[in-house]
Parts: sequence; structure tokens; C-alpha cells
Amino acid sequence: MKKGPNLEILKGLLFTYSIENTEDREREEIIVSKDINNKTELSELFDTLTKPEFLSYRKDEQEWFIDTLQHYLSTDENFESVFYLLDTYFEQEINNKREFMKVLLNCLKSYST
Repeated sequence: MKKGPNLEILKGLLFTYSIENTEDREREEIIVSKDINNKTELSELFDTLTKPEFLSYRKDEQEWFIDTLQHYLSTDENFESVFYLLDTYFEQEINNKREFMKVLLNCLKSYST
């Protein structure tokens, strides 16, 4: 049975960037070295840190992430609830959370093909 869209799962996918994640100096340095408001640098960050984790998921789980992002991007969702209480290593504030999620979606789609 196919699972419906769920914003909560995106928090799990973005946990890689959380300060609550296990301390890893190399990962932290990679995160802070990128301008997350620059689509190219954000894509590079996802390629480095999100891709390996995403590819470790089963195909149906990968599809669930993609379907969830597609669903909420087709609505007026602002994704504030995803980032609420998610303290990250990002050096900057995310200027446009919808654009951030669009970049994430494009990356996930490319990884799953």
C-alpha cells in the first residue's frame, strides 16, 4: 500500500544537517562551507550528504519522499513546520524554504533514476 504525503518524514531526511546529529567535524565543515541560498551550492551539499543516505532507503521509501515533496510543492505549503525546532549547521537562514525544497526534490529525483 502506498503511503500518503507526510511533512514529518522530511525532518528525518534533513536530520543530516541538524546539530542534534552525531558530532562529525568533517560533515559540519562541509555544511558550513556551502551557501544554502545558492541553488548550485545547495545541490552540491545534497549530492555530498543527502544522496548516500537517500540511496540507502528502499525504493518505496525513496518514492515516498519524492511524492511528499511533489504534493506539498503543488500546494501553498511554506515548509515552516519542517524547519521549526530543527537547529542546523547552516551558516545562513534559508531565504526561501519552498525553493530549498524544490532543489531537494530535483536532487532526489536525479538520485532515484
